Amino acid sequence: MYRTHELAFRTQYAELKERTLSAGELLPGTPGSLTLRKGTGHAYWYRVFYPVPGKTEEKFVCSETDADKIESVRQQIAFHEWVAKQVSNLRKLGFQVADKSVARVLVELHNRQVFEAGLVLVGTLAFMSWLNELGGMAVAARTQDVDIARGKRLKLAAPLPFLETIKATGLPFFPVPGLPSHTPSTSVKLPGVQGLRVDVLTPGDVLGAVVTVPELEWCAQTVPFYDYLLEDPEPAAMLAGGHCIPVKLPQAARFVWHKLYASTQRRGFKEKAEKDRQQALVLGGLIANSEAHLLKDAWQAVPPAMAESIRPLSDTLVATAEGHPELQDVFRECVR
Repeated sequence: MYRTHELAFRTQYAELKERTLSAGELLPGTPGSLTLRKGTGHAYWYRVFYPVPGKTEEKFVCSETDADKIESVRQQIAFHEWVAKQVSNLRKLGFQVADKSVARVLVELHNRQVFEAGLVLVGTLAFMSWLNELGGMAVAARTQDVDIARGKRLKLAAPLPFLETIKATGLPFFPVPGLPSHTPSTSVKLPGVQGLRVDVLTPGDVLGAVVTVPELEWCAQTVPFYDYLLEDPEPAAMLAGGHCIPVKLPQAARFVWHKLYASTQRRGFKEKAEKDRQQALVLGGLIANSEAHLLKDAWQAVPPAMAESIRPLSDTLVATAEGHPELQDVFRECVR
């Protein structure tokens, strides 16, 4: 189901993540360069960069005489150049790296401290991030979705308008009309059939119900048992574009059980059900290899109705996990 990275490569990733977690605000787009503009009687420094592919931007930095500020920005640019090289190397080694448009969205959310306030990255991007965190190599289907979830009320000092935040990326996102047409939007999307989509999700008893998220001045779609999934999320990082971006992820073991539950709820979407199950098996195998107790502890917290949906998969899961005896033991002990 997966291979594992060599220890040296895992250490390389861990160092990158550690330095990024303490870096504070990230520079959006490419690292760029500094340019001194004259001609008005005064001289000013600007950072010239690509905020999104194909678009150049100049951002005012400081006056020519502000030596401390310009040195600080030089150090920021140098750090981001180092990060971009590290991410490129890790991509070649088989680490999971999302594309530049995903990076632009996540950097904006990070810089506005929304992850720190409690927002959680879920879905396939969370799976990709956990693969990197656990040192695993596996095929991850490219995704055109950024799924972000709000469990409890976000700890923001003031409301942070979601649409305004997303539009600040400079990418041409537009709200996706709700269905039926009078339903408020819970998503934004880039133009085109393959355009990136950002979905806001939250716990709820009924799949796809729309509820308001006042602190984001937006709405979210409900997903059953997301309160279980989002309990005590963990700090991690997402590699995307040339960035390593601090995020919050669901606990890996809870992610496994919720993905197995989700695979049973895909009516008429066989491929998506198989993807959910495969992601659960891969992460489950990586966890069971050294910390099987985490899966068992997470199972103890699974709500009864969720467990009842997973139990019919028991024989299939044991058979599919052939070659991973630790994971088979977890399924035999927990699911049967």
